[in-house]
Amino acid sequence: MSRRTPSVIGVLGFVSIVTLAGTGGCGDNQPTMLLDRVALMDPATCQTCHPQQFQDWSGSMHAYASEDPVFLAMNQRAQRETNGSLGAFCVNCHAPVALSEGLTTDGLNLRDLAPSVKGVTCYFCHSASAVAGTHNNPLTLTDTGTLFGPFRDPVAGTPHRSSYAPLFDFVRAESAAACGSCHDIVNQHGAAVERTFAEWQASLFSDTKVGLTCVRCHMTQSQGPASTTSTGKIRSLGSHALPGVDVALTDFPEVDAQTKQIQDLLDNTLSGTLCLSDDLKIEVSLDNVAAGHSVPSGATPDRRLWAEVTAYSADPVTGERVVYQSGVVPADQTIDVVRDPDLWLVRDCLFDDNQMPVNMFWDAAKVTDNLIPGPVKATITDPSSFTRSHLKYVYPPSGTLAARPDRITMKVLVKPIGDDVLADLVASGDLAAEIAARVPRFVLGQTILEWTPTTGKHPVDAQTRAPVPGLSCMTTAAQYLTLPDVAVSHARCAP
Repeated sequence: MSRRTPSVIGVLGFVSIVTLAGTGGCGDNQPTMLLDRVALMDPATCQTCHPQQFQDWSGSMHAYASEDPVFLAMNQRAQRETNGSLGAFCVNCHAPVALSEGLTTDGLNLRDLAPSVKGVTCYFCHSASAVAGTHNNPLTLTDTGTLFGPFRDPVAGTPHRSSYAPLFDFVRAESAAACGSCHDIVNQHGAAVERTFAEWQASLFSDTKVGLTCVRCHMTQSQGPASTTSTGKIRSLGSHALPGVDVALTDFPEVDAQTKQIQDLLDNTLSGTLCLSDDLKIEVSLDNVAAGHSVPSGATPDRRLWAEVTAYSADPVTGERVVYQSGVVPADQTIDVVRDPDLWLVRDCLFDDNQMPVNMFWDAAKVTDNLIPGPVKATITDPSSFTRSHLKYVYPPSGTLAARPDRITMKVLVKPIGDDVLADLVASGDLAAEIAARVPRFVLGQTILEWTPTTGKHPVDAQTRAPVPGLSCMTTAAQYLTLPDVAVSHARCAP
């Protein structure tokens, strides 16, 4: 797939910018004309005055939304299997400008459209004047040519009308609605197949006194001028790279930078603790410490997150041998088919009207999950207030280890799209196998731990602050506090 190139709309926008620059445009705050709607709709036009924002956005999943081969495969298959009744459901979010301009009705012709109208564009976001619902892209766009932003004092002389709007102010709760209402998806059967906004609303992060909006986590802040028309005005700016967990699978700008930002974000999302009990049980705890929503989130029917645990014993001949393991995926297998009755797998499960498990969102009538919720409240004197975001799993779930190990390791991995979902799309002929093979696995940095008898320490009781006998632990948290047990399942898909 080729990299993004200017479209005819982009060329028109560029001509307008050149005219402005010659008469006082992006260079000196004295434009004699405003960009027309056609020019404003093309991200290539924005690049002239907002080069950094454009560069960040150009490698984002917003820019990739109409190019993503997994999305294209799912939409193609969904339209076929629903006899077209799915209609604009997918492109309402993945190509909202193309849809609103009447250039597509179902997304099947997206490959033929100009890049300027594909994906989630600058124009789509910054023209949003209101949010009329909670899910499935309920944004209302203005037709006045005004572009909205977070600054109450927009600089005069820009080549477009500018205005402050609470929807773009990251300190205002309203800004979460602008993002979240597009990231909650309810399918045609009423099943909530994506729930990031609802998850945020139920978490500590939505508290207006101590919480954080979507922008504060997903748009890294820096200081600088917002555009080349206002170089003397230093602002707090949010990166438009918007990392999450998905990454481009084809030739696309900024892939390496985007992958690194995703890894940095994931590394700080979960905190891990690894313990061995005196009765030879391995206890693994995961705490959602940095996400303002569940982990994983977004297209959770596709996500696969799991814990890998391995125990070793010293051997006088080989030096070390594996005495227990779970979550380890052999080279010739995938996490969805590995024979592992003890597996701790975190995911959404989808079921159709007949209560049968399904892989594809358009077939789902019901969703069940065992996700790790975001923190509900933060009361320093009451650590149990974090109970909902603290999950513990015991290995082996039944029985005990045969002998006391000399070393135990753990880590948590996440794959944006499960191998079973990818294999299903490949089998139906909608996705190329070589594309499926490019979907990466990420290891969450704050979950990588190694326990030994000499490095393990007793945890501290959350209420009494006294050491807890019978447990020896390693943790990436500042201190491991024992909290009330929270049952977790293997995510065996049962309605």
